[in-house]
Amino acid sequence: MATSPGAGTGALEKALDVLDAIGASPQGLGQSELAEQLALPRTTIYRLLATLVARGLVRRDPLRKVYCLGFRCFEMARQAYSMPDLVAAAAMELRALRDLTGETSYLATLDGREVISLERCDGAHSQRSAAALGERKPVHCTSQGKAILSAMPDEARDTIVREAILKPLTPLTITDRRRLQAELRITKARGYAIDDEEIVLGVRCVGAPVVDSSGQVRGAISVAGPAYRLTRERLELLGPEVAEAARRVGAQLPAMGSDAGTSTEAAVTALPGDWAFHGAFPLWSADGKRLWWADALAPSVRLFEAGRDREVAALEAPVVGMLREGGNVVVVTERTATRVDAAGNKTAVSPWLSGHVLAVCNGDDETVWAAVALPEAGAAIGRVREDGTLDVQWRVGETVQSLGWDATSKSLYATAPVSGAILLMHQGQGSVRRLATVPKGSGRVSGLAFDSHGGIWTALCDGWSVMRFTSDGQLDRVVGLPVPCATDLAFSPSLDESGGERLVITTARHSVSLDTLPSAPLSGRLMTLIS
Repeated sequence: MATSPGAGTGALEKALDVLDAIGASPQGLGQSELAEQLALPRTTIYRLLATLVARGLVRRDPLRKVYCLGFRCFEMARQAYSMPDLVAAAAMELRALRDLTGETSYLATLDGREVISLERCDGAHSQRSAAALGERKPVHCTSQGKAILSAMPDEARDTIVREAILKPLTPLTITDRRRLQAELRITKARGYAIDDEEIVLGVRCVGAPVVDSSGQVRGAISVAGPAYRLTRERLELLGPEVAEAARRVGAQLPAMGSDAGTSTEAAVTALPGDWAFHGAFPLWSADGKRLWWADALAPSVRLFEAGRDREVAALEAPVVGMLREGGNVVVVTERTATRVDAAGNKTAVSPWLSGHVLAVCNGDDETVWAAVALPEAGAAIGRVREDGTLDVQWRVGETVQSLGWDATSKSLYATAPVSGAILLMHQGQGSVRRLATVPKGSGRVSGLAFDSHGGIWTALCDGWSVMRFTSDGQLDRVVGLPVPCATDLAFSPSLDESGGERLVITTARHSVSLDTLPSAPLSGRLMTLIS
């Protein structure tokens, strides 16, 4: 018995081919074009289209005489990703972001290794981002995709990154898996992702994950527009706004189940005491019970002990570093060094280095390392001799902000904020190795500390976080902070009651904008966490 062209599995496959062809052509396709493209008789195409139109999956544009996807397709797509209705929960926030920025806002969710657009609020400008609803994009080069990945459990995220094809869509697309993983950790710490012309040249986007009450990521919202309007600086300002909007969307969604993603973030708390304009240079006493630190801009030495913080001594010039000396500290400015004890008594250190001192740190025993600015550019780094001169061992072509001596590996490290580099220097070797580089959009590297497991930590000023690198330069951990400008950090030599190492982080307040300060009221305070 003969079967009609519209019956059976073969007819179903042909109907799906018709839907795929129409879906891939936003401008629509005519009946003849479909027949030619699919190599099917026009009578078969006619019967398939008639059935699809009757079911609302396809609609005919009577003016242009072409067929487009029907609204039933969008209804089905929304039902597939509603959970219970993600689009409805996000609608108000998408409009608010559109009104706030004037740019197009989007809602998307993950489908396999791609993100699919579920909703859009068009921007106010004639030249604007206009990705089509239902459009699929690679997960690795969109702010939505990176935001979703950053909020996923580690194992699920790593699987997607490992299996994804990192195709370069522009010269700025991230195609290295290690670099992508590093950016995802940074994204998780700050709460939002950036697409810096990675999928379309001339278009930038900032997005944040939508996470429900169980901790499960459900999608992402974003704002996109031309790069000349959405500058990197503007994206950094919009990021927290988008992240807050995404949190409000997630709060409306009930938990999908009890398998919430496990948070790997540490608990960061502020220690008692007043804020500093630019807190820096934390130094623990040998028993870990006393912490020296400085306000570099309102120059003073401070001491935290027995749960109280107090100012010990005021100084006359901005502080560039501090050194341990027995139970006292030596406070270093660009041109001078002053010994300060716990009672606030001050004594000039002489002889001392001539020239512009950039950074100092203690080495083994009584060794002191210093970096001094070179007249032409860059810095000379070496040991401070007893006569106050510098025994230069390395020269670098950029400004050094901090030095750190790792007693375990007998190595000296330095941070170079302009390039974002952490530099490594081995004693007795004249070469300088670039251990790691932090992207400029992530913040400026500031300060160094070393844990007992060989990890190298640095703070990120304007990055809302601190980072841990392994000894081979791999980014291992990012810990988010409630303040934007972390400046320095130090591990206590004694263990906490839980068996962990106590890390203290100094922060700055003077560089935090008045708009940001209400969201970061702890700026300038001492922070602590157990690693």
